[in-house]
Amino acid sequence: MMHVHMIGAAIVLAFISRWLSGSVVPNAGHDRCSLFSSVQAGPIGRSWTVRWNSALSAFVVPPLLLLTTAVAIVSMGARSCHVWEGWLSYQIAWLFLIGAAGVWASLMWKVLKMRRELRRHPQRVISSGSVTGMSGAGIGDPIGKVLPEPGIFSAQIGLWSSELVVSEGLLVRLDPEHLAAVLAHESGHDHYRDTFWFFWLGGLRRLTFWLPHSEVLWQELLLLREMRADRWAVQWVDPLVLAESLVSVVSEPLMPVESVCAGFSCAAPCSRLSERVDALLAHEGVSRASAMEPSVSLPFAANMPSKSWMELALAMTPLLTIPLHH
Repeated sequence: MMHVHMIGAAIVLAFISRWLSGSVVPNAGHDRCSLFSSVQAGPIGRSWTVRWNSALSAFVVPPLLLLTTAVAIVSMGARSCHVWEGWLSYQIAWLFLIGAAGVWASLMWKVLKMRRELRRHPQRVISSGSVTGMSGAGIGDPIGKVLPEPGIFSAQIGLWSSELVVSEGLLVRLDPEHLAAVLAHESGHDHYRDTFWFFWLGGLRRLTFWLPHSEVLWQELLLLREMRADRWAVQWVDPLVLAESLVSVVSEPLMPVESVCAGFSCAAPCSRLSERVDALLAHEGVSRASAMEPSVSLPFAANMPSKSWMELALAMTPLLTIPLHH
């Protein structure tokens, strides 16, 4: 009965771990519009780092535990226990891994479909004429796709090498200063390769949607992703201008495929908009060099607390049963 016990223990531990993570995100039981209204504490940089590490650990560890358990059972084979119990647990593990592969295959298909549709639109230099770097060199005029749409839209679409996509409405309706702010924000998504990392995180979200607080933690990560891109942008543009740009585009329709798209306003509705604006206004009067916290390019920050590292290590422990079994 060892394999069945492993599956049961992994599910129970994943459920308990995610349930206890409700304390990580305030107001976890409330609706999305009031979710983040009380999450302003401490210095901006420190608050962001603590929240990012806490939310990411709570989001990733439970599904990782389930995946490693499934991999361990499949690796040990079906003939390791009684025939019926061995095949049952073996098939359950295989079904879970096949489901995981199907989730990411579906997301990959969406990425390829979007990239194929974008090929119909020509690439062009998207110039705002007002993005100037701290050293005067600037970040340059980005090259991207322009969609013939009247609405305001901008996003990075793809995986490791994402592509800037904007609408004609964005270029027409925003003046050069506010357009520069939007483009600087999008360059932050490209710098941190948000589309790549959130492709995998989005798969975990779909795979374990049934665990407690999955959507709450997902929305928290989306918000913190946008706040990181905002802080990247204020190296080159005025925070107030970036906040004004955010308010001006928030009424536009959101991109539905969040896991393969990182957009300027995709995490801005309700009080999440208010928190992003408040964070940007807090940068007023702060030097641009000191406003930026240490770069966190990977999903887990280098200064992640030991508690989070221990949780990740524990999620990998099912793999230790493979050599013990053989």
